Amino acid sequence: MNTQIDSTIIDRKHGSNVLPETEINKATETIKPSKGSFSRRSFLGKSLAAGAVTMGAGLLANTLLAKEGNEKEKGHLKKGDAAILRFLAAAEIIEADLWQQYNELGGIQDSEVPGGTGNPAYTAAVEVLDSDMAQYIHDNTDDEISHFTFLNAYLASKGGEPVDLDQFRTLPSSQATGAQNIGRLTNLMQLTVDTSFWTRYRSDSLNPDFGDTLPQAIPTLAVGEHTAIPRTDADTTDPNFLQAIANTAGFHFAFIEQGGTSLYPSLAQRVTQDEALRILLSIGPTETMHFQTWQDKAGNAPPLTAVDPVTGVSVTFPDLNADGEILQTNLIMPEPTIFLNRTFPIVSIIRPTETDGAAMAALNALTADGLFIGQPPEFFALLTQLAQAADHARHGGRGR
Repeated sequence: MNTQIDSTIIDRKHGSNVLPETEINKATETIKPSKGSFSRRSFLGKSLAAGAVTMGAGLLANTLLAKEGNEKEKGHLKKGDAAILRFLAAAEIIEADLWQQYNELGGIQDSEVPGGTGNPAYTAAVEVLDSDMAQYIHDNTDDEISHFTFLNAYLASKGGEPVDLDQFRTLPSSQATGAQNIGRLTNLMQLTVDTSFWTRYRSDSLNPDFGDTLPQAIPTLAVGEHTAIPRTDADTTDPNFLQAIANTAGFHFAFIEQGGTSLYPSLAQRVTQDEALRILLSIGPTETMHFQTWQDKAGNAPPLTAVDPVTGVSVTFPDLNADGEILQTNLIMPEPTIFLNRTFPIVSIIRPTETDGAAMAALNALTADGLFIGQPPEFFALLTQLAQAADHARHGGRGR
């Protein structure tokens, strides 16, 4: 792909993570939501070859309905529940796209997650964090594909519109050995990774639901732009810089999955129908399992300092066990902290779980991460529409 990355899409200096409302409205006029659907087989097919014939989630849903044949399954979703499921489907499509890129270079390419041929040097650097990293990357990728495929099929089965982001698969791929040269939804080569999740789950007195700000575990990752995959084979020639890329990926894995860990319980509070709630309560904990795995592995990132030979940006991974419990690597269980009211006893919880504005907060976090650098205004407009619709949903039907 020859798509150029335009870093002016987001005003990251001033913390603006979404387009101004006037631009969103303007861009929205040009959006033509697809009436089709996007299935697991479609995703994998696109990874193997452009233009492959695929099976849509709508067809899958119709088949499931024909077999099920009961009225309960044929009922329609409430507007708010459908909006929440559509936003989650979009989020899972985005996750699947980024995990596919990681798997092509550092995971296991097989019939479950095809695409790419692996990059031995990158894989070896990632495995410094854990010898089973390739398997974990593969399985996380497989899980995210299953999530959006199910959500789209369920939406279609209830008469809802599945989510399709295919028109935005235009971002360039890594040119390193092992990666497919296809269009992407996400950009893993210009990341600014928020590592405050690390201290958030180790603090016994701070909780972002109370407006608290937690310190960064890796301060230099939270500024500048860093690549989490080799951009070209030149990035694999310096072992120290390559390990910095792998370390960045390790913390990015955890950042992505802690987002899902909070998003599902936050939006579950807005769901009305029992079956929709069951979906959120069943998928959400898998994100938590992913997060705990990646948080554990990120703690094995070797201390180092490296300078990106292309951008000149420096990153330092410190010895996290040198500064007390707030950074201690083996404290991967959520430390009890304040919840609901500061006068209550502290308790071990997922945080944040504030429901107001949860979808937009998730979208803003992914945008600030740099994942969407290079995407057009229409992309941000569509995701903003989906997020705002999800945030407008109210448990019991209020505001629907």
